[in-house]
Amino acid sequence: MPLLPSDWGEIFAIQTPVAELIVRSVVLYLGILVLMRILPRRSGGEVARMDLIFMLLIAQGAAGAFGDYTSVTEGMVVILTLVSLDYLLNMLSFRFPAIERLVSAPPVEVVRDGVGNRSNLKREFITEEELASYLRQNGITDISQVKLAVVEGKGKVSIITRDARD
Repeated sequence: MPLLPSDWGEIFAIQTPVAELIVRSVVLYLGILVLMRILPRRSGGEVARMDLIFMLLIAQGAAGAFGDYTSVTEGMVVILTLVSLDYLLNMLSFRFPAIERLVSAPPVEVVRDGVGNRSNLKREFITEEELASYLRQNGITDISQVKLAVVEGKGKVSIITRDARD
């Protein structure tokens, strides 16, 4: 078993057409972005969906460079494509609110004035037990103490309590 490869050129030689690598990367990125956009937000936790997709695909691209692809260069083409696409999408979503609305979920109100919004809880797949857990994690023992609770676009539940004067 040789310690070093006999032909270093093979490590960097591109076997798959570059256009195919780019198209596969773009399709995977956008496909996973669409799938993550329609999933309930709480499944993503506190990591933005675009960031999660970016991290997963970068990891996959790097893993491919170590074995699935035939060369390190192919892995770098995939990674460069993903970095460029992520940068472009972030830039466009910053400059164009319509794109931001497409890639980021709006906040959803789940409690107002101490009353849970059952339809929004159901839509976000949050059970009453899970809501109670979120409240307890914020030092709230009774839902009547909540002025407003919102599931943010990144999946985190933000809670505003009633003031003692309310």
